[in-house]
Amino acid sequence: MSDTPVSLASLMTPSKTVTLDFPGYKDLQVDLCYLGRDELLNLRKKCVSTKFNKKTHQPEEALNEEKFLTEYCKAVIKGWTGFKYSYLEELLLVDISNLDPDDVLPFTQDNAETLMKNSNGFDTWVSETGSDLENFTGRK
Repeated sequence: MSDTPVSLASLMTPSKTVTLDFPGYKDLQVDLCYLGRDELLNLRKKCVSTKFNKKTHQPEEALNEEKFLTEYCKAVIKGWTGFKYSYLEELLLVDISNLDPDDVLPFTQDNAETLMKNSNGFDTWVSETGSDLENFTGRK
């Protein structure tokens, strides 16, 4: 055993991606990336602008929520498999009448963002699951 103390900073990893089952949907798995606090703060910084308030004579930060959602989706949702079109009908209002309900929706960043913007269930699951460290440590 070495006498040199271990630096906690040297043990940290900024992110980790795991494949998780989406509850209630057979064979639907989503690749989510856990972002450490620094990574989340950096993501937020990219989406904040500072504007001068003429009334208070102070600078104010404004979060661009649209940009944040786009950046968050890119950083956290890395892919999915088994996402049948029929599942979409339970997550948001869609018309899949011209599609085979058992075919799968391909993963694209645009599809991920559209789901996050329009499906409370998907957005809530990604946000809660993606921020729960236990899902990424294998300690459950």
